[in-house]
Amino acid sequence: MTKCHLDIEIPNVKAFNYETSEDLPQSHQQVQCIGARGSGKTIAIVNLLKKMNYDRIFWVSPTCKSNQTIMSMLKINEEDIYEDIDDVTVPDQIKAEIEEEARKYDEYHRKMKKYRQFIKQKEHKNVIDDELLLEFFNPNSEQFEKPEHWLDGKRAHMACVYDDCLGSLLFSKGARKITNMAILHRHLGSVNEEGGGALGCSLYYLTQSFKTQTGGIPKAVRNNSTSLIIFKTKSDRELQEIQEEVGGEVSKEDFYKIYNYATKDPHSFLFVDLHPKKNHPSKYRKCFNEYIVCEDTQKEAKPPTNS
Repeated sequence: MTKCHLDIEIPNVKAFNYETSEDLPQSHQQVQCIGARGSGKTIAIVNLLKKMNYDRIFWVSPTCKSNQTIMSMLKINEEDIYEDIDDVTVPDQIKAEIEEEARKYDEYHRKMKKYRQFIKQKEHKNVIDDELLLEFFNPNSEQFEKPEHWLDGKRAHMACVYDDCLGSLLFSKGARKITNMAILHRHLGSVNEEGGGALGCSLYYLTQSFKTQTGGIPKAVRNNSTSLIIFKTKSDRELQEIQEEVGGEVSKEDFYKIYNYATKDPHSFLFVDLHPKKNHPSKYRKCFNEYIVCEDTQKEAKPPTNS
């Protein structure tokens, strides 16, 4: 075998841009949370969002404001709540907000470069550029002021949640926009300063079923998922579909065994992390706090009857 000098070069960039604590998933995320009404989807997602320590969360749901007891855990800005799920421009509005965050980030860091130049001139008693004097002098306070940014120059860690949206115009007529956002979620809010790249936005989908004929989660969204939260389902067919898409590294029998173990208690669920960190012993967990390996499960698998 003769080799030539055309090796693949890997760019020195991170697929996941934000640091998360040891046992948390990597970020950015694209999560599907599947469970029947009253299963505990909202509580599970709110807890995960809180632990992920997002700076800003966009919540798309007609029921968000009626769940204030739960939602108060997240301190979401009222202007970041979108209740009209038949408004197909909602993804455009959210993307515009992300782009504005990127613009403010770049503007702050450009001003900080000038500000450091101004301070250097000021400290060395050099002649200060008139443009810099005008840039940082506030006539109201009669003082020179440092540029401000609501996160002190940190990149905003953002997430968007779609809750109770199945069957809406947003997920039927607006499906193309939902899909586009899913495909590009890590690249939203491109920036030029401090290494460039993009702010990105994690996406969360709360649904009562894995697939529906109309107004459901588009296939392109499911294919781009990084994690799934699966509550107990009464549908053998649905469980089989989930196994076929995310079972991956384990046999069908072992997947059912893991699923049965994870969902055996009231409101418990199976968490599947498709991109686990290297230190995670398994991509499967019971809820968020118990890793599952096949040897830990005692119940025998019970595959769907129509498998």
